[in-house]
Amino acid sequence: MKNKTIAIVFGAQSYEHEISIVSAIAMKKVLKPQLKFIFIDSNREFYEIPSDIIRSNLFSSGGYKKCDKLYLEQKGFYKKTFFGKKELGFDVVLNLVHGGDGEDGVLASLFRFYQIPFIGPRVEASVLSFNKYLTKLYAKECGVEVLPYQYFTKDDTITIDKFPVIIKPVRLGSSIGISIVHSQDELQYALDVAFEFDEAIIVEPFKQGIKEYNLAGAKIDGEFIFSMLEEPQKGAILDFDKKYLDFNRTDKVCEASIDESLKYDIQNCFEKLYNHLFEGALIRCDFFVLEGVVYINEINPIPGSMSNYLFEDFNSVVINLAQHLPSYSLIPIQYEYVNTIQKAKGKV
Repeated sequence: MKNKTIAIVFGAQSYEHEISIVSAIAMKKVLKPQLKFIFIDSNREFYEIPSDIIRSNLFSSGGYKKCDKLYLEQKGFYKKTFFGKKELGFDVVLNLVHGGDGEDGVLASLFRFYQIPFIGPRVEASVLSFNKYLTKLYAKECGVEVLPYQYFTKDDTITIDKFPVIIKPVRLGSSIGISIVHSQDELQYALDVAFEFDEAIIVEPFKQGIKEYNLAGAKIDGEFIFSMLEEPQKGAILDFDKKYLDFNRTDKVCEASIDESLKYDIQNCFEKLYNHLFEGALIRCDFFVLEGVVYINEINPIPGSMSNYLFEDFNSVVINLAQHLPSYSLIPIQYEYVNTIQKAKGKV
Protein backbone atom coordinates (compact mmCIF):
# COMPACT_ATOMS: atom_id res chain seq x y z
CA MET A 1 0.00 0.00 0.00
CA LYS A 2 2.86 2.34 -0.76
CA ASN A 3 1.61 5.87 -1.48
CA LYS A 4 -1.93 4.79 -0.59
CA THR A 5 -4.43 6.66 1.57
CA ILE A 6 -6.21 5.56 4.75
CA ALA A 7 -9.40 7.34 5.83
CA ILE A 8 -9.81 7.27 9.61
CA VAL A 9 -13.43 7.40 10.77
CA PHE A 10 -13.95 8.50 14.39
CA GLY A 11 -16.35 10.13 16.86
CA ALA A 12 -20.02 9.10 16.39
CA GLN A 13 -22.94 8.52 18.78
CA SER A 14 -21.13 6.84 21.67
CA TYR A 15 -20.26 7.22 25.34
CA GLU A 16 -16.68 6.83 24.11
CA HIS A 17 -16.95 9.64 21.55
CA GLU A 18 -14.17 11.73 23.10
CA ILE A 19 -11.87 8.73 23.49
CA SER A 20 -12.31 8.03 19.78
CA ILE A 21 -11.10 11.56 19.03
CA VAL A 22 -7.96 11.02 21.10
CA SER A 23 -7.31 7.70 19.35
CA ALA A 24 -7.66 9.27 15.91
CA ILE A 25 -5.20 12.04 16.72
CA ALA A 26 -2.70 9.43 17.96
CA MET A 27 -2.73 7.78 14.51
CA LYS A 28 -0.90 10.79 13.06
CA LYS A 29 2.17 9.70 15.02
CA VAL A 30 2.19 6.03 14.11
CA LEU A 31 0.81 5.58 10.57
CA LYS A 32 2.96 6.55 7.58
CA PRO A 33 0.46 6.43 4.67
CA GLN A 34 -1.41 9.58 3.78
CA LEU A 35 -4.28 9.97 6.25
CA LYS A 36 -7.69 11.54 5.80
CA PHE A 37 -9.92 12.08 8.81
CA ILE A 38 -13.70 11.65 8.75
CA PHE A 39 -15.44 12.86 11.90
CA ILE A 40 -18.95 11.72 12.82
CA ASP A 41 -20.61 14.18 15.17
CA SER A 42 -23.34 13.46 17.72
CA ASN A 43 -26.00 13.93 15.02
CA ARG A 44 -24.26 11.28 12.88
CA GLU A 45 -23.22 13.81 10.26
CA PHE A 46 -19.90 13.30 8.48
CA TYR A 47 -17.16 15.94 8.18
CA GLU A 48 -13.77 15.87 6.49
CA ILE A 49 -11.19 17.17 8.98
CA PRO A 50 -7.94 18.38 7.37
CA SER A 51 -5.02 16.56 9.00
CA ASP A 52 -3.10 19.80 9.60
CA ILE A 53 -5.82 21.25 11.86
CA ILE A 54 -7.03 18.17 13.75
CA ARG A 55 -6.85 18.72 17.50
CA SER A 56 -9.14 17.85 20.40
CA ASN A 57 -10.61 21.32 21.01
CA LEU A 58 -11.69 21.57 17.37
CA PHE A 59 -14.53 19.24 18.31
CA SER A 60 -15.39 20.50 21.78
CA SER A 61 -15.65 24.06 20.43
CA GLY A 62 -17.78 23.07 17.44
CA GLY A 63 -15.09 24.36 15.08
CA TYR A 64 -15.35 21.18 13.01
CA LYS A 65 -18.64 22.51 11.57
CA LYS A 66 -16.62 24.86 9.36
CA CYS A 67 -15.11 21.81 7.63
CA ASP A 68 -16.60 20.17 4.53
CA LYS A 69 -19.62 17.95 5.07
CA LEU A 70 -19.54 14.49 3.53
CA TYR A 71 -22.19 12.03 2.48
CA LEU A 72 -22.15 8.37 1.45
CA GLU A 73 -22.76 6.86 -1.94
CA GLN A 74 -21.76 3.47 -3.31
CA LYS A 75 -18.03 2.81 -2.80
CA GLY A 76 -17.15 6.13 -1.21
CA PHE A 77 -17.64 9.39 0.64
CA TYR A 78 -18.47 12.53 -1.34
CA LYS A 79 -18.76 16.26 -0.77
CA LYS A 80 -20.90 18.72 -2.68
CA THR A 81 -19.19 21.21 -4.96
CA PHE A 82 -20.36 24.14 -7.06
CA PHE A 83 -20.41 21.87 -10.12
CA GLY A 84 -21.88 18.78 -8.43
CA LYS A 85 -19.89 16.46 -6.21
CA LYS A 86 -16.33 15.34 -5.55
CA GLU A 87 -15.22 11.98 -4.19
CA LEU A 88 -13.03 11.87 -1.10
CA GLY A 89 -10.29 9.65 -2.45
CA PHE A 90 -8.90 6.89 -0.24
CA ASP A 91 -8.03 3.20 -0.50
CA VAL A 92 -9.41 1.88 2.78
CA VAL A 93 -11.27 3.10 5.85
CA LEU A 94 -9.96 2.48 9.35
CA ASN A 95 -12.91 2.22 11.73
CA LEU A 96 -11.70 3.97 14.89
CA VAL A 97 -15.07 4.59 16.54
CA HIS A 98 -14.99 3.14 20.05
CA GLY A 99 -18.20 1.97 21.68
CA GLY A 100 -21.60 2.49 20.07
CA ASP A 101 -21.80 2.89 16.28
CA GLY A 102 -18.23 1.65 15.81
CA GLU A 103 -18.07 -1.53 17.86
CA ASP A 104 -21.71 -2.58 17.84
CA GLY A 105 -21.93 -3.21 14.09
CA VAL A 106 -23.68 -0.03 12.91
CA LEU A 107 -20.73 1.28 10.87
CA ALA A 108 -19.76 -2.21 9.74
CA SER A 109 -23.23 -2.59 8.25
CA LEU A 110 -23.00 0.83 6.62
CA PHE A 111 -19.61 0.14 5.03
CA ARG A 112 -20.77 -3.27 3.85
CA PHE A 113 -23.93 -1.77 2.34
CA TYR A 114 -21.99 0.92 0.49
CA GLN A 115 -19.20 -1.48 -0.57
CA ILE A 116 -16.47 0.47 1.21
CA PRO A 117 -13.36 -1.54 2.16
CA PHE A 118 -12.58 -1.12 5.85
CA ILE A 119 -10.33 -2.31 8.63
CA GLY A 120 -12.42 -3.29 11.62
CA PRO A 121 -14.77 -5.94 12.94
CA ARG A 122 -17.53 -7.16 10.63
CA VAL A 123 -21.15 -7.15 11.77
CA GLU A 124 -21.24 -10.53 13.53
CA ALA A 125 -17.91 -9.93 15.26
CA SER A 126 -19.09 -6.53 16.46
CA VAL A 127 -22.32 -7.88 17.92
CA LEU A 128 -20.60 -10.69 19.83
CA SER A 129 -17.71 -8.65 21.20
CA PHE A 130 -19.66 -5.50 22.09
CA ASN A 131 -22.00 -7.38 24.41
CA LYS A 132 -20.11 -8.89 27.36
CA TYR A 133 -22.79 -11.52 27.93
CA LEU A 134 -22.66 -12.70 24.31
CA THR A 135 -18.86 -12.63 24.46
CA LYS A 136 -18.95 -15.14 27.31
CA LEU A 137 -21.33 -17.43 25.45
CA TYR A 138 -19.16 -17.23 22.34
CA ALA A 139 -15.94 -17.86 24.29
CA LYS A 140 -17.36 -20.98 25.91
CA GLU A 141 -18.36 -22.32 22.50
CA CYS A 142 -14.80 -21.64 21.29
CA GLY A 143 -13.33 -23.60 24.20
CA VAL A 144 -11.98 -20.56 26.09
CA GLU A 145 -12.63 -20.30 29.84
CA VAL A 146 -14.65 -17.47 31.39
CA LEU A 147 -15.04 -16.51 35.03
CA PRO A 148 -18.36 -17.41 36.71
CA TYR A 149 -20.93 -14.69 36.10
CA GLN A 150 -24.53 -13.63 36.59
CA TYR A 151 -26.55 -11.71 34.02
CA PHE A 152 -29.26 -9.27 35.12
CA THR A 153 -31.49 -6.73 33.44
CA LYS A 154 -32.91 -3.57 34.96
CA ASP A 155 -36.21 -5.28 35.76
CA ASP A 156 -34.71 -8.27 37.57
CA THR A 157 -34.55 -8.82 41.32
CA ILE A 158 -30.81 -8.82 41.94
CA THR A 159 -29.34 -10.93 44.71
CA ILE A 160 -25.64 -11.42 45.37
CA ASP A 161 -24.68 -14.38 47.53
CA LYS A 162 -20.98 -13.69 47.99
CA PHE A 163 -18.90 -10.51 47.96
CA PRO A 164 -16.74 -8.91 46.65
CA VAL A 165 -17.98 -8.73 43.07
CA ILE A 166 -17.41 -6.59 39.98
CA ILE A 167 -20.45 -5.06 38.31
CA LYS A 168 -20.17 -4.16 34.63
CA PRO A 169 -22.62 -2.69 32.12
CA VAL A 170 -23.02 -5.27 29.35
CA ARG A 171 -22.49 -2.94 26.39
CA LEU A 172 -19.83 -0.46 27.45
CA GLY A 173 -16.05 -0.21 27.36
CA SER A 174 -13.26 1.93 28.83
CA SER A 175 -14.25 0.84 32.36
CA ILE A 176 -17.26 3.19 32.24
CA GLY A 177 -19.88 2.27 34.83
CA ILE A 178 -17.80 -0.49 36.44
CA SER A 179 -17.71 -0.89 40.23
CA ILE A 180 -16.16 -3.23 42.77
CA VAL A 181 -18.73 -4.01 45.45
CA HIS A 182 -17.55 -5.32 48.81
CA SER A 183 -20.83 -5.55 50.71
CA GLN A 184 -24.60 -5.38 50.44
CA ASP A 185 -24.47 -1.75 51.61
CA GLU A 186 -22.53 -0.75 48.47
CA LEU A 187 -24.66 -2.74 46.04
CA GLN A 188 -27.51 -0.34 45.23
CA TYR A 189 -25.23 2.58 44.41
CA ALA A 190 -23.14 0.40 42.07
CA LEU A 191 -26.30 -0.84 40.35
CA ASP A 192 -27.56 2.71 39.89
CA VAL A 193 -24.24 3.67 38.27
CA ALA A 194 -24.21 0.67 35.92
CA PHE A 195 -27.86 1.00 34.90
CA GLU A 196 -27.33 4.65 34.10
CA PHE A 197 -25.37 3.45 31.05
CA ASP A 198 -27.06 0.18 30.11
CA GLU A 199 -30.20 -1.89 30.55
CA ALA A 200 -28.26 -5.03 31.51
CA ILE A 201 -25.25 -5.93 33.66
CA ILE A 202 -22.78 -8.72 34.29
CA VAL A 203 -21.77 -9.58 37.86
CA GLU A 204 -18.49 -11.46 38.33
CA PRO A 205 -16.56 -12.50 41.44
CA PHE A 206 -13.67 -10.19 42.28
CA LYS A 207 -10.58 -12.41 42.50
CA GLN A 208 -7.60 -11.34 44.57
CA GLY A 209 -4.21 -12.07 43.04
CA ILE A 210 -5.49 -12.50 39.52
CA LYS A 211 -3.05 -11.59 36.75
CA GLU A 212 -4.10 -9.68 33.63
CA TYR A 213 -2.42 -9.84 30.22
CA ASN A 214 -3.26 -7.99 27.01
CA LEU A 215 -2.54 -9.37 23.56
CA ALA A 216 -3.35 -7.71 20.24
CA GLY A 217 -3.19 -9.18 16.78
CA ALA A 218 -4.80 -10.05 13.49
CA LYS A 219 -4.97 -12.93 11.06
CA ILE A 220 -3.48 -11.74 7.78
CA ASP A 221 -3.47 -13.96 4.70
CA GLY A 222 -4.07 -17.01 6.93
CA GLU A 223 -1.27 -16.24 9.40
CA PHE A 224 -1.62 -14.79 12.89
CA ILE A 225 0.41 -11.68 13.62
CA PHE A 226 0.73 -11.09 17.36
CA SER A 227 1.80 -8.07 19.35
CA MET A 228 3.99 -8.36 22.38
CA LEU A 229 2.17 -9.51 25.52
CA GLU A 230 1.56 -6.75 28.06
CA GLU A 231 0.87 -7.03 31.77
CA PRO A 232 -0.88 -3.70 32.40
CA GLN A 233 0.03 -1.80 35.55
CA LYS A 234 -3.15 -1.07 37.42
CA GLY A 235 -4.91 -0.96 40.75
CA ALA A 236 -7.88 -3.13 41.62
CA ILE A 237 -9.33 -2.32 38.20
CA LEU A 238 -7.93 -0.42 35.24
CA ASP A 239 -10.06 2.67 35.70
CA PHE A 240 -11.33 5.16 33.13
CA ASP A 241 -8.64 7.78 33.76
CA LYS A 242 -5.84 5.26 33.25
CA LYS A 243 -7.48 3.87 30.11
CA TYR A 244 -8.11 7.37 28.78
CA LEU A 245 -4.39 8.08 28.92
CA ASP A 246 -3.72 4.77 27.18
CA PHE A 247 -5.83 5.83 24.19
CA ASN A 248 -3.19 8.44 23.37
CA ARG A 249 -0.25 6.08 23.89
CA THR A 250 2.37 5.75 21.20
CA ASP A 251 5.40 4.73 23.31
CA LYS A 252 6.19 1.02 23.19
CA VAL A 253 5.65 -1.09 26.31
CA CYS A 254 7.83 -3.78 27.84
CA GLU A 255 6.89 -7.39 27.19
CA ALA A 256 5.43 -9.30 30.14
CA SER A 257 7.88 -11.61 31.86
CA ILE A 258 6.15 -15.00 31.65
CA ASP A 259 7.22 -18.49 30.64
CA GLU A 260 6.77 -19.69 27.05
CA SER A 261 4.14 -22.24 28.06
CA LEU A 262 1.77 -19.57 29.42
CA LYS A 263 2.49 -17.30 26.45
CA TYR A 264 1.54 -20.16 24.11
CA ASP A 265 -1.70 -20.80 26.05
CA ILE A 266 -2.70 -17.13 25.80
CA GLN A 267 -1.93 -16.98 22.08
CA ASN A 268 -3.86 -20.20 21.55
CA CYS A 269 -6.90 -18.70 23.29
CA PHE A 270 -6.57 -15.59 21.10
CA GLU A 271 -6.57 -17.74 17.95
CA LYS A 272 -9.68 -19.61 19.08
CA LEU A 273 -11.53 -16.34 19.72
CA TYR A 274 -10.37 -14.59 16.55
CA ASN A 275 -11.24 -17.66 14.49
CA HIS A 276 -12.63 -16.56 11.09
CA LEU A 277 -15.13 -14.23 12.71
CA PHE A 278 -12.76 -11.28 13.23
CA GLU A 279 -10.96 -11.38 9.87
CA GLY A 280 -10.36 -7.85 8.62
CA ALA A 281 -9.91 -6.50 12.16
CA LEU A 282 -7.01 -5.83 14.47
CA ILE A 283 -8.30 -6.69 17.93
CA ARG A 284 -6.98 -6.86 21.48
CA CYS A 285 -7.97 -9.58 23.91
CA ASP A 286 -7.63 -8.96 27.65
CA PHE A 287 -7.02 -12.17 29.54
CA PHE A 288 -7.02 -13.17 33.20
CA VAL A 289 -4.73 -15.89 34.52
CA LEU A 290 -5.57 -17.53 37.84
CA GLU A 291 -3.76 -20.61 39.13
CA GLY A 292 -2.39 -21.29 35.67
CA VAL A 293 -5.77 -21.18 33.92
CA VAL A 294 -6.34 -18.60 31.14
CA TYR A 295 -9.71 -16.80 31.11
CA ILE A 296 -10.95 -14.26 28.58
CA ASN A 297 -11.99 -11.02 30.24
CA GLU A 298 -12.85 -8.92 27.22
CA ILE A 299 -12.50 -8.75 23.45
CA ASN A 300 -11.72 -5.23 22.24
CA PRO A 301 -12.69 -5.21 18.55
CA ILE A 302 -11.41 -1.63 18.11
CA PRO A 303 -8.74 -1.18 20.80
CA GLY A 304 -7.72 2.27 22.00
CA SER A 305 -5.17 3.84 19.62
CA MET A 306 -5.38 0.37 17.98
CA SER A 307 -2.92 -0.86 20.65
CA ASN A 308 -0.13 0.48 18.46
CA TYR A 309 2.19 0.57 21.50
CA LEU A 310 2.16 -3.24 21.68
CA PHE A 311 3.67 -3.71 18.20
CA GLU A 312 7.26 -3.39 17.04
CA ASP A 313 6.05 -2.22 13.61
CA PHE A 314 2.41 -1.20 13.87
CA ASN A 315 2.48 0.64 10.55
CA SER A 316 3.44 -2.50 8.62
CA VAL A 317 0.73 -4.55 10.36
CA VAL A 318 -2.00 -2.07 9.36
CA ILE A 319 -0.77 -1.81 5.76
CA ASN A 320 -0.54 -5.61 5.45
CA LEU A 321 -4.02 -6.04 6.95
CA ALA A 322 -5.45 -3.47 4.52
CA GLN A 323 -4.19 -5.58 1.63
CA HIS A 324 -5.91 -8.75 2.89
CA LEU A 325 -9.43 -7.73 3.81
CA PRO A 326 -12.40 -10.10 3.45
CA SER A 327 -14.13 -9.87 0.09
CA TYR A 328 -17.79 -10.34 -0.67
CA SER A 329 -19.46 -11.51 -3.85
CA LEU A 330 -22.44 -9.55 -5.08
CA ILE A 331 -25.57 -11.62 -5.57
CA PRO A 332 -26.72 -11.49 -9.19
CA ILE A 333 -30.30 -10.23 -9.36
CA GLN A 334 -31.87 -11.40 -12.63
CA TYR A 335 -35.62 -11.43 -11.84
CA GLU A 336 -36.02 -14.94 -13.25
CA TYR A 337 -38.76 -15.82 -10.76
CA VAL A 338 -40.76 -12.64 -11.39
CA ASN A 339 -40.39 -13.02 -15.16
CA THR A 340 -41.55 -16.65 -14.96
CA ILE A 341 -44.69 -15.59 -13.08
CA GLN A 342 -45.41 -12.83 -15.57
CA LYS A 343 -44.90 -15.22 -18.48
CA ALA A 344 -47.28 -17.77 -16.92
CA LYS A 345 -49.89 -15.02 -16.72
CA GLY A 346 -49.34 -14.24 -20.36
CA LYS A 347 -47.62 -10.98 -19.59
CA VAL A 348 -44.13 -10.44 -20.89
